[in-house]
This record gives sequence, C-alpha cells and structure tokens, in this order.
Amino acid sequence: MTEPRQLPRVVLDTNVVLAALLSRNPHSPLVELLRWWRSGAFELLYGEDLMLEYQEKFVQKGISPQKAADFLAELVDRGIFVSLSPADIVPRVAEDPDDDVVLACALVGGATHLVTYDAHLLSLGPVYEGVRILDGLRFLRFLRGET
Repeated sequence: MTEPRQLPRVVLDTNVVLAALLSRNPHSPLVELLRWWRSGAFELLYGEDLMLEYQEKFVQKGISPQKAADFLAELVDRGIFVSLSPADIVPRVAEDPDDDVVLACALVGGATHLVTYDAHLLSLGPVYEGVRILDGLRFLRFLRGET
C-alpha cells in the first residue's frame, strides 16, 4: 500500500498574484496557475503580513476592488493561514526586507515551493532551507508534470 501523495504547499509572492489578476488573457500561464490552485492541485499558504502586502499592491496597481475582494475572500476560504511571530521574520534578504515576510511564510508554513519573479528571492538558489524557489512558469510546468 502506498501512502497518499502530499499536495505541494506553496507561497505565491505578490508579483505572481498581481500578474495573474492583471492579466487580460484568460489563458495566460499565471491565470492557469490560479486555476490549478482552485482545482485543489496545491495548498496555498499565506500569513497576515503577506495578505496585507497583497492588499497594498492591489490598490497600487489598480486591481479592481471587486476582483481584489474576491481573491482575498477565496484566499481566506481555501488557503492555509500561517501564523508568524516577529521572531519568525528574520533578515535574510538584505536587498529587500519585504521579501523576508514571504520567505518566513514559506519556512514556517512548511512550504514545498515559493513561486516568485523577484530576483532577490530567486537569487537564494533553487532550494533554500528545503523550499524550492522558482518562477511561475517553472512551477506551472511542474504542476503539468512537464519537469
């Protein structure tokens, strides 16, 4: 008897979510990535600080209030909340301290993947403390079984 396969546990950086929500193409790779999440292909982790960053960037980038509210409601409903203490948010990304929150969410939440287009996070290597760090297209290929 084989053990059931664990779903990937994923943190989506703000830039990935923004790109998906700003896309006008319903067939864009990042829109597809959100569809994979909605279909139950992976667990999406988030924390309070990450959710606040999503909200702030949605306003800055002009995401419609309805689209933003719908995504955030779905995140709360379907996502997995990761509680972070101030001690969890350790300086790891000197060039961009905001990235420390994203990384802390992944590490504390037991993420298997951190999906980002942020050069600072990608520069940490393909794997950082057991978390695979990759861009949205590579993660989509992983989900499709192409890698």
